[in-house]
Amino acid sequence: MEARLDIFAHPVASQVVKNIAAAGKPVAESSLPASTSELVVLRASQINGCGFCVDMHTKNATKAGETQQRLHLVAAWREATVFTDAERAALELAEEGTRIADSAGGVPDEVWANVTAHFDEEQAGALLSIVALINAFNRLNVIAQRPAGDYEPGQFG
Repeated sequence: MEARLDIFAHPVASQVVKNIAAAGKPVAESSLPASTSELVVLRASQINGCGFCVDMHTKNATKAGETQQRLHLVAAWREATVFTDAERAALELAEEGTRIADSAGGVPDEVWANVTAHFDEEQAGALLSIVALINAFNRLNVIAQRPAGDYEPGQFG
């Protein structure tokens, strides 16, 4: 598969990608656990069918020490016993925030209440932000048909 557009070589698209990546810096610097962030971006990428991001975040999570068992079970997190209640709340937010068009009312209050029961205000804001950012990255990659499989951990900094 070849990409429709090389978003890193395109003058406009590459600048947009750089700006989205820069917008993620406060999330990385927040107190949100990196493992939770990786699970969230992986789940959103699975839902959106973004092979490039699934490849990237699976490899990044593995390099950061995440287990293969947990990574394999992200898509079935509701039935899996390997996630904490906080991780479940984050994964539910990732799903609801990614499938926002499927719900006329947006993300249900119960989902947000569950997030705030497990995460402080800074972490909840980081979760909200990372869900929005990964959805933007997913859309860029899916529309451009960016191929998956060649990502190397740390490739982008």
